[in-house]
Amino acid sequence: MVISNIFGLQKQLELIKKALDHARIGVVITDPSLKDNPIIYVNHGFTQLTGYKSDEILGRNCRFLQGKETDPEQVALIRQAIQNKTPITAQLKNYKKDGTFFWNELNIDPLYIEQDDKTFFIGFQKDITRQKEYEKLLEDSLQEVTSLSTPIVPIKNGVSALPLIGKLSEERFDSIVAKLTATLEDSKDDYLIVDLSGLIDVDESVGVRIFKLHHLLNLTGTELIITGIKPQLAMKMKDLDTDFHHTTTYLTIKEAIKHLPLAETPV
Repeated sequence: MVISNIFGLQKQLELIKKALDHARIGVVITDPSLKDNPIIYVNHGFTQLTGYKSDEILGRNCRFLQGKETDPEQVALIRQAIQNKTPITAQLKNYKKDGTFFWNELNIDPLYIEQDDKTFFIGFQKDITRQKEYEKLLEDSLQEVTSLSTPIVPIKNGVSALPLIGKLSEERFDSIVAKLTATLEDSKDDYLIVDLSGLIDVDESVGVRIFKLHHLLNLTGTELIITGIKPQLAMKMKDLDTDFHHTTTYLTIKEAIKHLPLAETPV
């Protein structure tokens, strides 16, 4: 190596140590040949990340960062990777010295030193707490959008309408069923009008979910009325090995309300 001609071994090690201390991530090296695989090297980035001083870290197993909300399944996967001497990436909820948690993106790699015939483990820790917070905000926003896109609208006494807009995925269908169950328990509606005119990418799975909804409402004593069936969905429902003959359908919600027995009774 060219660097060997310029620096001696000691200077190379000092340069590497300084470089690691300037890294914006935590770096530790552990020695599995010692009892409990203790940390034998820690960089400045790790002490900044965790709030511990180096003399509080050296000689300890990395598990001291774990706490009550650390995922035991992820910990088990890490333990298995270390036993098998294989690389692993995991995201863990870890804890700083002051007790506050942070999300740790942990990368562990085995480091084999040939001249010593010995394997060490080098771990890289990156604080991804802000990223996780953004992900949580996005997830909450998507759930709110899903909720707002499936409003259960009271029309008249005993009649509510559910206009479906967008895609009816399995996850969204499960959310609708949960919301319907809670709403119908309170409202005791005789009829639920489900309007399908706003659905896109209609396929066979939509027909299956509508049939499941029909069956569920029958069990609760609420009659399902379907409006806005597009020709594409009608063909899919016709091909299904299910019986929709007893399902009442109309072209529009307005048409359905006109024919309902309770249509004259205002809220």
